[in-house]
Amino acid sequence: MVTYLEADSAPIKNTGQIRLYGEDGFEGMRKACKLTATVLDELVDVVKPGVTTNEIDKLVFEFGMDHGAIPATLNYRGYTKSSCTSINHVVCHGIPNDKRLREGEVVNIDVTYVIDGWHGDSSRMYPVGEIKRAAERLLEVTHECLMLGIDAVKPGARMGAIGEAIQKHAEGERCSVVRDFCGHGVGRLFHDAPNVLHYGRVDEGIEMRKGMIFTIEPMINLGRPHVKVLSDGWTAVTRDRSLSAQYEHTVGVTDDGCEIFTLSPKGLDRPGLPG
Repeated sequence: MVTYLEADSAPIKNTGQIRLYGEDGFEGMRKACKLTATVLDELVDVVKPGVTTNEIDKLVFEFGMDHGAIPATLNYRGYTKSSCTSINHVVCHGIPNDKRLREGEVVNIDVTYVIDGWHGDSSRMYPVGEIKRAAERLLEVTHECLMLGIDAVKPGARMGAIGEAIQKHAEGERCSVVRDFCGHGVGRLFHDAPNVLHYGRVDEGIEMRKGMIFTIEPMINLGRPHVKVLSDGWTAVTRDRSLSAQYEHTVGVTDDGCEIFTLSPKGLDRPGLPG
């Protein structure tokens, strides 16, 4: 039995209950999410051949410090970096290092800033120089999946509507949806209820209600959906080494739809893609 409760009266721990935030919560999320979106904008001119993901991570850390924000991933469950940088067949949770980006690669950069206790969580794909058309199309399809999932968000609908919209589009484009990872509730907590599946049926899952805040972050593969986690305990890769892509927004359910908290201030939500 799923229970919903006003966020102001809830303990700051994941109890499995669904928090419903008021205007104060939405305003806190706007501030944190805008800063996250802003640093992702800053990275558009940084991601290029020869740059290391450690250099990207250093920029994310320093930008956060300069603006009164703490990267949520830093020292989270032993993770030592301020961002996740997932290249090519890395599905998610790639760890920044000193390896240099190469022409033709694609990289997902995932950042969560914490401001005044609120978590702004978002990620984007970045092409490294010129990329092949197959890679470009995967990025396009993945972003389309994200926006179709967001379009399904409205009070009274089931969470499965999000998953169905994403799965139908991805599979219609001969891509696959990763099942091993999902979106999640977010706000005062980095990861909270509910889980947001990127596959499913419109009549499945809990009911969306005004005040819910969560991420939608589909991971779409050119090959099969199966993944494995490497020995570092974090890095998830496609088992068939096919290319993978992911975009992520944080949204809040409103009276008649949702507010996207992490939209790019500069309109760079899909950097390097036409349109």
